[in-house]
Amino acid sequence: MQRTTTRAGVGRLAQFDGVTPLVRHRGLLWEFIQRNVELRHKGSHLGLIWSVLNPLLMLGLYVVVFGKLRDPNETKLTYALSIFVGLTLFHFASEVLGVAPTVIISNPGFVKKVVFPLEILPVAAVGASFVHFLITMGLALGGVALFGPGLGWDVFWLPLIFAPFLMLTLGVAWAASAIGVFFRDIGPFTGFLSMALMFSSAIFIPVATIKDTPFAWSFLRFNPLLHASELSRDVILRHEPLQSGPLLYLYAVGLASAFAGYWVFQKLRPTFADVL
Repeated sequence: MQRTTTRAGVGRLAQFDGVTPLVRHRGLLWEFIQRNVELRHKGSHLGLIWSVLNPLLMLGLYVVVFGKLRDPNETKLTYALSIFVGLTLFHFASEVLGVAPTVIISNPGFVKKVVFPLEILPVAAVGASFVHFLITMGLALGGVALFGPGLGWDVFWLPLIFAPFLMLTLGVAWAASAIGVFFRDIGPFTGFLSMALMFSSAIFIPVATIKDTPFAWSFLRFNPLLHASELSRDVILRHEPLQSGPLLYLYAVGLASAFAGYWVFQKLRPTFADVL
């Protein structure tokens, strides 16, 4: 009886274990990440160059439109680099929100293969977006090194900031891809959510300005993208010590999102084939 109870407990815990399947199928996962990156640029003459060109074009547009909102103590160049760092994180999250709802429904053939590890499909989508994120963030760091205040040793804190944000996007991708099988309207909703996220993450407006509006700050302070952007700017541009409070909050939200997202995916997975 005790052994049966123990096995049941292990089975319940396995529902939250999204790491083991990814490690077991890491070769297949890498192949799908490469496939997603190639498909995204299929037929394009510039290919991955768009991963650099598009953020630069958007940066120029946003600096022109929102340049008046910068902190008076900031130069236009510093403000542009600050926006670039925030936009890099936002575009990563936005890509995941845009792609995740259709990941499963666009691959019905894999759903009907009993032995295929479906959980790697949302992760591969996140992985492809993360490749573009790394390219754009590398460009941002190059801009800071060449034209900004320069890079210090504190830049090595960045992986510690990006890790929980990556976990957060994985959880969102798992949940959105599973829910998208049953509710096709989730796609337009994530498009709206992406737009709302951009204007609520202090990408263009200094956080100090938002804090001057207590009502707005009472809600926006829970936005993980806002904290990820500010922590990244602290270590890249301002060379300030890493703030432990926002970082711990990011890890709490990231872990909760990953566990909850994977749990939702595993709960809904057995009925995928019936719907598709």
